[in-house]
Amino acid sequence: MNKCMAHRGWSSKAPENTMAAFQLAFQEPRIDSIEMDVQLSNDGVPIIIHDFTLDRTTNGTGFVYQYSYQELARLDAGGGQKIPTLEEVLQASRGKCKLNLEIKTAGGLHPGIERKVVDLIKQYQMEGEVVLTSFDHPVIEKVKYLSTTIRTGLIMSGMPTMLNDQLSRTGATILSMEYPFITKTFADEMLSRGIEIVAWTVNTPEEIEKVMKIHPEIQICTNYPDRMFPFM
Repeated sequence: MNKCMAHRGWSSKAPENTMAAFQLAFQEPRIDSIEMDVQLSNDGVPIIIHDFTLDRTTNGTGFVYQYSYQELARLDAGGGQKIPTLEEVLQASRGKCKLNLEIKTAGGLHPGIERKVVDLIKQYQMEGEVVLTSFDHPVIEKVKYLSTTIRTGLIMSGMPTMLNDQLSRTGATILSMEYPFITKTFADEMLSRGIEIVAWTVNTPEEIEKVMKIHPEIQICTNYPDRMFPFM
């Protein structure tokens, strides 16, 4: 049966990437995991926010990396929620729900983020509850160097080229892809090789049903987990 992954928490019911959205997902047993995004504050604190800028999801402005955590913590991330730290999320989710953490970086942004994230996961002994993914594939290579036990994945936009080389080089065992590019032939091949597939972002009932029919082992990442429940 396809597993449900809540995209940035239950983001259709609460502000994305906030503790309110995560708590809603923790309380729903049909949600298997939560996808969220991690960056660093100016003073090196791993925080949960998607965009490189603050403007869309908070009442702040400018780039995330320009601000200390104390400055970021004073912002409203929607509905009175604040930007959570990764440590707060790990503390709240331990033993309740698996996490899919996307490490958000590009062009050398957030140097050292891999070690900070891995160290926190090890500190809370959650290596088996968290997977780390990224569009930036060298990040995943660094994660594998830092930990042989934390599972990792590559995020792809469109149909990937030289995929086998990338999987081999990075040691990733998860492939997170835009759902329109996932075919039955592709899914069968990857899954038969032990590569898990996450389809994003699958939001309408029609899209959800279509992806579920491709293969029962594809994980469905959605803003609307409740739209998936009737098919489960």
